[in-house]
Amino acid sequence: MADVYSLGHAMQLHALIIKTRNSHHHYSSPGHSFATNAVVRAYARSERPRDALLFFLHLQQHAPLPDHFTVTFLLASCARRCAASEGRQLHALAHKCGFKADRHVQNSLIHMYCSCGQVDQAAKVFDGMANRDVVSWTSMIGGAAEVNRPLYALRLFDSMLSDGVTPNDVTVVSVLGACAEVGSLSVGRRVHQMTVQARLDSKPKVATSLIDMYAKCGCIVCAERLFEQMGNKDVYAWTAMISGLASHGRCDDALSLFHQMVDVGVQPNERTVTAALCACRSAGWVTEGYRIYNYMHRYGLRPKIQHYGCMVDLLARAGNLDEAEGFLRRMPIEPDSVLWRTLIWASRLHGEHDRAERLMTEWQQLEVNTTDSGSYVLIGNIYASMGDWGKKARIRESMASKNINKLPGYSRIEVDGVLHEFEAGDSGHPEAHKIYEKINEMMEKIKLEGYHPKASEVLLDMEDNKKVLQLHHHSERLAVAFGLLSTNPGEKILVVKNLRSCEDCHTVMKLVSKVYDREITVRDRIRFHHFVNGSCSCRDFW
Repeated sequence: MADVYSLGHAMQLHALIIKTRNSHHHYSSPGHSFATNAVVRAYARSERPRDALLFFLHLQQHAPLPDHFTVTFLLASCARRCAASEGRQLHALAHKCGFKADRHVQNSLIHMYCSCGQVDQAAKVFDGMANRDVVSWTSMIGGAAEVNRPLYALRLFDSMLSDGVTPNDVTVVSVLGACAEVGSLSVGRRVHQMTVQARLDSKPKVATSLIDMYAKCGCIVCAERLFEQMGNKDVYAWTAMISGLASHGRCDDALSLFHQMVDVGVQPNERTVTAALCACRSAGWVTEGYRIYNYMHRYGLRPKIQHYGCMVDLLARAGNLDEAEGFLRRMPIEPDSVLWRTLIWASRLHGEHDRAERLMTEWQQLEVNTTDSGSYVLIGNIYASMGDWGKKARIRESMASKNINKLPGYSRIEVDGVLHEFEAGDSGHPEAHKIYEKINEMMEKIKLEGYHPKASEVLLDMEDNKKVLQLHHHSERLAVAFGLLSTNPGEKILVVKNLRSCEDCHTVMKLVSKVYDREITVRDRIRFHHFVNGSCSCRDFW
C-alpha cells in the first residue's frame, strides 16, 4: 500500500467510515477495507499510535474480522507503545483469523514482541516459521541485540548465513551493534568485508555502525580510518567518532573533533554533547566541561539527565565535592540513583566518609522502593570499607527482602574467533586448571616487580589471606591468563568487562603488561585502559 495518508487524511477517512458504516458499504468490500487499513496504518505511524487500536475496536462493533494488513498495522502500533498485553491479544486474533502461517503477520509479531523486550516470545514465533525471509531474521537479530543478548544475536546471524539468506543494511547495523557490545572484532571485521562486497559500507548508518564497532572493539585506529574516508558525515558519524576517542582516553582529539564538527556547520545533538562531556570527565577538565554544558542552548538543546550526570561525575572525580553536591541539588529534574551513586562513590574515593554516610542515609530515605542493585552494592561496599559490617549486612537483607540480585561481574576475551566468558572464581572453563596455574605464575612474577595485594579491595568480612585469594581470581585476571596461554608472544590482548575494574586489578594489569611484554587492553563499563610496559593510558585517573 502506498504511503499516502497523513494523520489529517486518516481522521477525514475515519469520519467518513463512521458516517457510512450503516450504509451498503461493508468492511469486507475492497474499497472500504483499503480505507480502513489506511486509517489504522496512519494512526499507527503517528504520534497517537494507540488511536489505531481504538479505531479498530470501535469499528469491530459493526464489521467482520480484519484482514492480514489490518493485523500487521495494529501490531506496529503495539510495538511503538511497547504494549505487550494488547499485542498478545492481537496474536490470538491473528490465529483466529487464520493468519498463523502468514509471513507478514509473523514478522510483525516478532517485531512487536522484540520491541516489548519479550525476545523469548518472539523466538517462539520465529522458530515456528516455515519460510523465513530477511525481515524475519533481521527482526529477531535486532530484537536480541536491543535487549542485551548480543551473543544470541550473533548466533542467529551465523544461522541466517547458513540458511542462505543475504543480510541487508538493517541486519548489518544490528549485528555490528552486537559485535561492539561483546568486543567481537573478528566477527565485526567479517561483517565489514561483507558490507564492502555488497556495497553497503557507504550507507550512512552502516558506516557509522562500523566506526562504533571498531572503536568499541579496541581498534580506534580502524575507526579513525573509516571516519576519514567518509564523504558526507552526518551528526551520528561525528558523534560515534567523538565518543570512541573519549572512551579510549584521547580526550584532546575528541574535543578537537567536536569543535571541528561545529565549525563545519554540523549541529550537535544530545548524544554528541554527552560524548564531549565524557571526554572532559575522563581528563578531569572542569572548565572545558562547564563551557560545553553552558553552550548547549546555542545548539538548541536542553540538558537532560545524562548531561547533569556527566557534570556531577566530572566535578566529583576532580575532587570538587561541594560543587558537585550543589550542582546535584540545583538540578531542575529529580536526580536518579546513578547520580546519587556517583557522588557517594566520589566521596568515598576522596576520603570524605562523613559526606558519604550522610548522602547514603538521604538516598535510602528517598529511594525506599528502588530496585537499582548497583546503588545497594555500592552502599554496602562503602559500609564494609568503613568496617561497619552490621550496616552492610542490613543492606544485603534489604536487597534480599526486595528480591534484588547483584549484577554478576564477568570478563570476555575473543581468541581465534571464539568468545570466552569468565566470572570471578570461575572453574567451568575447559582450560581452568591451566588458567589457574598461569594466574599463580603471573602473581609470582609481578611480586618480583614490587606488587603487594591490596586486600582492602575485597569488601568481605574474612581474613586477609582469603581476601588476597579472592583478588587473584577476579574475572579479568582469568581472562588475561587465558589470553597469555592462547595467543602468540607479542600479540595484543583485549578483555571486555561489564563492571568497573578494582584498583588492585588495575595495578596487576600494568605489571603483567611489563613482565610479559604484552599490550593489554581492558574495556570496563566506563572506558578503555591500554596497558603498555607498566603504564596505563588513563594515567591512573578513572
